[in-house]
Amino acid sequence: MQYTPHTDEQVRQMLDVIGIENESDLFSSVPKDLQISGIDLPEGLDEFSTFEKFKTLAAKNVTNKTIFMGGGYYDHVVPSAVDALAGRSEFYTSYTPYQAEASQGTLQTLYEYQSMVCELSGMDVSNASMYDGASALAESALMAVRIARKRNKILIDGGINPTYIKVVQTYLSFRDIEFEVIDVENFKTDRQVVLDKIDDSVAGYLFQNPNFFGTIDDFTAIIDKLHEHKALAVISAYPISLGVLKDPGSMGADIFCADGQCLGNYMNFGGPSFGMISTKEEYIRDLPGRIIGRTLDKDGNEIFVLTMQAREQHIRRHRATSNICSNQNLVAVRSTIFMSLLGEDGLENMANLCFSKASYLKEQLVKLDGIEVLNKAESFNEFVISTPLSSDDFLGKLREKGFYAGINLANIDMKFKNEILISVTEKRTREQMDALVAAIGEVL
Repeated sequence: MQYTPHTDEQVRQMLDVIGIENESDLFSSVPKDLQISGIDLPEGLDEFSTFEKFKTLAAKNVTNKTIFMGGGYYDHVVPSAVDALAGRSEFYTSYTPYQAEASQGTLQTLYEYQSMVCELSGMDVSNASMYDGASALAESALMAVRIARKRNKILIDGGINPTYIKVVQTYLSFRDIEFEVIDVENFKTDRQVVLDKIDDSVAGYLFQNPNFFGTIDDFTAIIDKLHEHKALAVISAYPISLGVLKDPGSMGADIFCADGQCLGNYMNFGGPSFGMISTKEEYIRDLPGRIIGRTLDKDGNEIFVLTMQAREQHIRRHRATSNICSNQNLVAVRSTIFMSLLGEDGLENMANLCFSKASYLKEQLVKLDGIEVLNKAESFNEFVISTPLSSDDFLGKLREKGFYAGINLANIDMKFKNEILISVTEKRTREQMDALVAAIGEVL
């Protein structure tokens, strides 16, 4: 089967119409040194031989190691029903629901998604999802500047995922917006330093709970002072943790954002994922992306529609709430199915398992000579340890013993040396954790 249905005669006719001699002339604007004459590919294979080749290549992947890595992407349980339902063609192949009359199923699913995000975050309104957690936080910062008006300063807590901070800085650096990253102390927000920096020039404060290092905190006092100065509180949260932690709405936050990978989506080498964002009703017109609404048609039947679409595709670019955001339809649908299956009690149980299992592993690790847990405050399902060996050497030896034991923080920030971020989810069994502790003992 040809990749193109056009015959040589049809191609010739098209070239004659546009006035060029060869197909290669279509790329004449590309500099010669960037062009290639061809790709050296092996001879084609039949279907059976192709699948056998893929199996041989796939067998090189290492899939039998136990994962204790997190830092934004987590190895959670994904019920089989998520794959089965999200794999249905009406979900799997659905496009952006511009035509409401042909997209009622997709629109209703996204409406349910928005409702669940509001329940989870304690906020009033959610959009239909975003690219990922990092861009959701960056868009939240821009929201804060729009809402605060005539203020152009953003405070960024140093406990936010370093990747997210870089994305936020990239977004803000092309605007007339000042930003400052406030370092954490002992892997926890230095509350007094933050309080001292809040004044009438600040549009918003971005923070994460649990933070990147796993530490949990209550930011109510900081939020109260922000509101005294008419500044906004923007929280990036780990959705699973909200099964047990104080939700952003109850804490007084103005904007909630998160990465939804942990809600029914696999790790997949870091993607695809999707971003979540919700806010108070008064800020609905500053929310980026699209919002699905429920209404009645002329016959009184309940229907779902795209209620707000303040994007550059729909309005003048300079008036758009965002010029580059979109919704991640399929992965958001997966999260909707996942949250529906879990329910409120299931989410609470999953969060409790993550917390209790991480607590157990911490208790076992501190018994080893040379290992120190550096989170002095309470943590959720992640924590930082230091080792007497170099992190690369330490983690390399543990890989040989069958463990992806954590993230080398020195690869993220040069100020770290032998610190490692360890993550525990509900999937990790006591036997696996005991085996990791025993392996670390052998390495040391």
